Amino acid sequence: MSQKLHSVTELFLQYLHRQKAAQTAGLGLADPDGQVVPHEAAPLRPVDPQLAWDEALAAGRLSEKKDLFSRLTAPPEWPGLVAAQGPAFALAFCIGNFPQMVRHVQPLLAGGNLPALRPTAARPIPLPTALVQWTNAVQDYSQLLTAAAVLRLAQRFEEAHELLRSSRSVPEGWQPLWANEEAALAWHRGHAEEAWARWQTQKISVPVRFNCGMAALFLNRPAEAQIALEQAVAQLPDTSAWHHLGRLYLALIAASV
Repeated sequence: MSQKLHSVTELFLQYLHRQKAAQTAGLGLADPDGQVVPHEAAPLRPVDPQLAWDEALAAGRLSEKKDLFSRLTAPPEWPGLVAAQGPAFALAFCIGNFPQMVRHVQPLLAGGNLPALRPTAARPIPLPTALVQWTNAVQDYSQLLTAAAVLRLAQRFEEAHELLRSSRSVPEGWQPLWANEEAALAWHRGHAEEAWARWQTQKISVPVRFNCGMAALFLNRPAEAQIALEQAVAQLPDTSAWHHLGRLYLALIAASV
């Protein structure tokens, strides 16, 4: 019994050390009294901001620009923005999004009308001054795409669109990522058919395959959804939360047959 208690104590101390390190890096759990307020008061388990940040960069780390995204640090007030996210259901694989946003699966498992669960434009989230200043002070294209993603997460769709279009031309090598972000922005502002059409014409990548499948699923095209999602999931390690979200979507297809 004493050995078991010793193990629990060690685990708790390790947890405290991780939380302290996360707070020092600006990635601790958000203070509910801060400037960014969650959309709902449901007693859902809070998302770990560090884990969310790692998954939010997965699309960039799967691209030829992966080294740049591996060096990115979280923007100011990231934990508050994570905490402010309402539950998502039809989630695009893109910069900024993290699978833990799909935190309320019952509507998905209920076997109802999946198209009704597609994203729709919501009220913009108030952003702290430090985060606004960060989005206005990008220094390279990886930061520009990430800043646009932050604005999209805050439901500031027009500002995100303007930032994506702020460069006269997309730098060499960045076109695939930029195109995926454009389609994801259209998807999350409620332009589902436009987003799906955009993904259909893009250079094949794991995120694009995932998004083609996800969009087809929530547009009631299960056969097309299954093919694309199976291809995406097969290329994602089972340590990735995106892998498991893809499997959840595939399970929805299997249940509907």
